[in-house]
Amino acid sequence: MTNKEHTFGSTELFERRGYNKDVMPKTASQRNNTTFNFFTLWMGAVHNIPNYTAVGGFLLLGLSPLQVIMALIFSSFIIATILAVNGYAGSKYGIPFAMQLRQTYGDIGAKLPGVLRGVIAGIGWFGLQTFAGSQALLILLNKFFPGFENIGNGFTILGIGIPGLIAFLAFWAINFAIGIGGGSTLNKFTAILNPLIYIVFGGMAIWGFMVAGGWHNIMTYEIHTKTTGMIYPAILSFILIANSMMGVWAGPGASVSDFTQNAVSTKAQVVGQVSGLIVANLLFAFSSVFIIIGGSIFLGHQEWNILTIINQWDNIWAILIATGVLLMTTISTNATSNIIPAAYQLSVLAPKWINYRRGVILAAVLSVVIMPWKLMQNEDSIFVFLNMIGAILGPVSGVMIIHFYFISRCKVNIDKLYFDLNAEHHNGLRFNGSAYIATILGVVISLLGFIPKFSVISDFSWFIGFIVAGGSYIILYLLEKRYKQSKKERITHEV
Repeated sequence: MTNKEHTFGSTELFERRGYNKDVMPKTASQRNNTTFNFFTLWMGAVHNIPNYTAVGGFLLLGLSPLQVIMALIFSSFIIATILAVNGYAGSKYGIPFAMQLRQTYGDIGAKLPGVLRGVIAGIGWFGLQTFAGSQALLILLNKFFPGFENIGNGFTILGIGIPGLIAFLAFWAINFAIGIGGGSTLNKFTAILNPLIYIVFGGMAIWGFMVAGGWHNIMTYEIHTKTTGMIYPAILSFILIANSMMGVWAGPGASVSDFTQNAVSTKAQVVGQVSGLIVANLLFAFSSVFIIIGGSIFLGHQEWNILTIINQWDNIWAILIATGVLLMTTISTNATSNIIPAAYQLSVLAPKWINYRRGVILAAVLSVVIMPWKLMQNEDSIFVFLNMIGAILGPVSGVMIIHFYFISRCKVNIDKLYFDLNAEHHNGLRFNGSAYIATILGVVISLLGFIPKFSVISDFSWFIGFIVAGGSYIILYLLEKRYKQSKKERITHEV
């Protein structure tokens, strides 16, 4: 049976083999995401609270504001390239990330990277992002309901106060609703969010430009750079910023096929993602620097928290609209980067018992069980978590891309991928040892950055892991191929 017959034919054969509809190749009728859908898909993942806060940290690296803007634009091209390139398998064959992992690592081998991406990164980051967003919601509730912060008189449940718990659960419920609705609900949500982002963040950028007194004052603003850590030359600082941004995008960069499997064509996802990400980051690059430096000039001191800047405005409705859009972007990020990938991975781990909707429910519940408010008691926790995820998933992306383009030659045999678990190398092998060794090597070297003596590695962990894993996989594959060829020739000669 050919790939085309699988894609357009009956699902009974898949169901008999234990696959639910969420991991089957998408049929032509199911692939309805257009260029516009992909153009708007990642907008919220660009314009969110952690990213705006991160720009404040970038300004402390010793770069000028203009250099930071250029570094952010430079990063957008790398991000767009990774998502479009790694999403090709999904858009061409209609397969989700879980099956793309199996095509690379094998049936058994795919489970560990799948758990790392969907369960640990997806659920953990979903909880942390939900808690971060709930803090913005808490500000609004305190503004509009005087005395709200005093509910419970300081009483805490599992380490969180009653007002904070109410805000967290309310925001969690909204995120859950978007996740349970899946891709169709997300498309409608991002279609509404996209113009709001341009209007609100564009307006805030103009505000920052005006209160700062124009371009010259922003570009020449005296920034008190960090006094600890290493200060790099400008070119390395550019790469450091790109690495930090790739840390944020490490999850989506690996699992983008969960979205591109629904593309009407490969062209639609490539054009949509590349144009959407570059346009979104162009706005982000200028608006983030204008808002943060303009806000600092407005407040009279250096301030890198966008929520603090917004909270100092005099107009309550302006605060409501700006914070509301930031909350919406966090919801969009949570759906695209966390809850949807987590649900797909859970459905793959137990396809007979867990489908996509049950995966969303399980992931959402677990995101509360881990008590993310405790994980964020240390202000550096969220960045340590992101750096670790980048160090782990950078090598996974590197191996996946090398495998699909240089070893599989952009071909996926659906028969062998779904039904022949004992097939030959890179078409369904149960455990691809070369891919595993390369990934582990990349992860180990990247994680060395958490040892103080090798801390410089952590600043470039995604790139180091990506390059080391991808490069070593090519070498291991060629050595393995040469060994098999020599063995075959020896047996032939003996015969």
